[in-house]
Amino acid sequence: MQKIQKEHLYKVLVIGDLGVGKTSIIKRYVHQNFSPNYRATIGVDFALKVLSWDAETVRLQLWDIAGQERFGNMTRVYYREAMGAFVVFDVTRPSTFEAVTKWKEDLDSKLSLSNGKGVAAVLLANKCDQGRDVLTNNGIKMDQFCQENGFVGWFETSAKENINIDEAASCLVKHIIASENDMLQAEVPDTVSPQLNSPRNASCSACFRS
Repeated sequence: MQKIQKEHLYKVLVIGDLGVGKTSIIKRYVHQNFSPNYRATIGVDFALKVLSWDAETVRLQLWDIAGQERFGNMTRVYYREAMGAFVVFDVTRPSTFEAVTKWKEDLDSKLSLSNGKGVAAVLLANKCDQGRDVLTNNGIKMDQFCQENGFVGWFETSAKENINIDEAASCLVKHIIASENDMLQAEVPDTVSPQLNSPRNASCSACFRS
């Protein structure tokens, strides 16, 4: 008798300021292509990535949230039931890194898992093909920033050159699955349903890279 393959569906947010390359990262990851001419996302867009993970199927529902949405009231709706997030900044524009903490605070204030912990979040230093900035040259400082702000890790990425996109996604999926397993083991009712307005919690640093 053939064993039924277990499937997981995880909602993943992709957030960050306007023009940091969120749509390009998703297109590269899902469709393996790149265009320099994507239009700015209005509201939210969606994509689906199917992975084979330890003999199981993982479906990632990627929510591409417009960069200007942090200033609106819709992020609470968009964040609902997400299990993980990529927070993206553009290494050539320091202001987009300064906005990272605001995006992370918005995420933590509006979304947490049913056990009260924050969802797994990976920081992406995007457009590294255009030159490394002073900040990402100092891996120790980046690791410290991630630990202080509750990121599980960070990666220099380039959608154009396909640098570290798959690696960053694998890191996030690993932490999402670990979070889900923690909730299941705790045997809390509705363990896999994230809730809004629960306390935030720092994440582990298993995926940190320098």
